Amino acid sequence: MAVRFSLLRACLLALLAWPLFAFAQGKAAAVLPADRVVAVVNSEAITALELRGRVETTVRQLQRQGTPLPPRDVLERQVLERLIVERAQLQLAAESSLRVDDASLERAIGRIAESNKLSMPAFRDVLAKDGIGWDLFRQGIRNEMLMARLREREVDSRVVVTDAEVDNFLANNPDALSSEEFNLAHILLRAPEGATSDQIAKLRAKADEILVKIRAGEDFSRLAAFYSDAPDGTQGGLLGWRSPNRLPGLFTDALRTLRPGEVTPVLRSAAGLHILKLLDRRGGMQEGAERVQQTHARHILIKTSEVVSDAEAERRLATLRERLTTGGADFAELAKIHSADLSAAKGGDLGWLNPGDTVPEFERAMDALKPGEISKPIQSPFGWHLVQVLERRSQDVSSDRRRNAARAALRERKADEAYDDWLRQLRDRTYVEYRLDQP
Repeated sequence: MAVRFSLLRACLLALLAWPLFAFAQGKAAAVLPADRVVAVVNSEAITALELRGRVETTVRQLQRQGTPLPPRDVLERQVLERLIVERAQLQLAAESSLRVDDASLERAIGRIAESNKLSMPAFRDVLAKDGIGWDLFRQGIRNEMLMARLREREVDSRVVVTDAEVDNFLANNPDALSSEEFNLAHILLRAPEGATSDQIAKLRAKADEILVKIRAGEDFSRLAAFYSDAPDGTQGGLLGWRSPNRLPGLFTDALRTLRPGEVTPVLRSAAGLHILKLLDRRGGMQEGAERVQQTHARHILIKTSEVVSDAEAERRLATLRERLTTGGADFAELAKIHSADLSAAKGGDLGWLNPGDTVPEFERAMDALKPGEISKPIQSPFGWHLVQVLERRSQDVSSDRRRNAARAALRERKADEAYDDWLRQLRDRTYVEYRLDQP
């Protein structure tokens, strides 16, 4: 059973992105008579109409943030590169038969509206007032969900954190449970896969030039929008609040001595060269014992796929639940046969779970059960579940919590680094023909 950080990976863009509207352009339709092709990604075209719509959306974002706009031609190239990377991901998702069915899409849109305290009609009105067509919005959300599922499959599911890594992390990070957070902005100059020394030298010269401009008083967010190769570049490089555990050690070491408003020197990582600006910091240490209510639970998971729809997964679990509640079937035996989770070998046993260890949908259903009860089929980002609570207890989890926090932090950090590397490799092997400068 995946922990909460995986939900963030799988659903963050789909559930929180609508105020940004950047995704809402979706995939362009056929080239219009008054339109032209600005890039070809493998065999698919990106049109000037699509690029123009995304640029206008990005301009609105930057204006809402109060970020000075870079020159139009620079912004167009930055946005075009982001569209290219998105298109490459969507093509790979299609090639591997990943899909998002209409029922899942509607649930995601419903959660977006609910999180913004809007009814669906009011939500559609807000989109319309911002010039966002409903069909384009739905396609944008579907695309974000596809890319999130692709990342989960290609990157996150392959990340492994060993006990030795956890031990080493705790030994070298005595503030692993610190509640301190950094509010950051970021400029990335991405290095290509297998970059030569000459390429790195050119990037270094460019980074040094940017750093000189920052220290001379030029606006960091404008320079990020102008130069950064990171997806957040078109948002002024804003990363938002991050705990030290969610940042590479390279970053946290450089940030510890900074005061708000200061910038790091140029930092080198496998992804390229970085410049960070510390906007603010908050929080402090958390100490002392902590007692929480733990739940011992087990589950049966059925994952959806191109051949197993949401309706079919729900139906299968309803049948299994009927066998368990009225037919006297053994939960552990059914889990071994039917569950698609790694816990299947243990009869679906998830062990003792702390609050926050599972995704919200799973935790809400689990918390509503009494010991011995079996839930109705519930859906999470990982598929459909039957959940049974075995017992509950109050436990001092200071040590366990510390190790779990360390493991989650390491997993998230490794997943972020692996995803950046995977995206770079995907981009490098994607055929791209630029036509932006052609009449």
